[in-house]
Amino acid sequence: MADYAPHDHDDGGSAVPEARTPAQIEADIVRRREQLAETLDEIGVRMHPKTIIGDAKARVASSVDQTAGRAFATVNRFVTDLRDGLRHDDGAPRVDRIVPVALVAVSLVGLLVVSARRTSG
Repeated sequence: MADYAPHDHDDGGSAVPEARTPAQIEADIVRRREQLAETLDEIGVRMHPKTIIGDAKARVASSVDQTAGRAFATVNRFVTDLRDGLRHDDGAPRVDRIVPVALVAVSLVGLLVVSARRTSG
């Protein structure tokens, strides 16, 4: 037969009855009441509208920062690739590629100007 010694405090899971003094029981009640008060305070802070709004703002800001960072990296990579495609390995411009790109760019700007004039007037 095992010898069971009384515990200083109740761990909430003991199946063996303990011989505790009224002072120990009262101390456990005070300790659990304090833990419950802390838990309720924490829930109150988490559920406060300002906390919820602040958390939502932080998530949105983080998402925007990540999206902006990815967009910047993509645009930067595109510009670098385009610039590299318009130069020879020695850095000299490739006129055979620059002229068609410039013509396309001028054509797009012209189409935008014509479109803007039609919608405004």
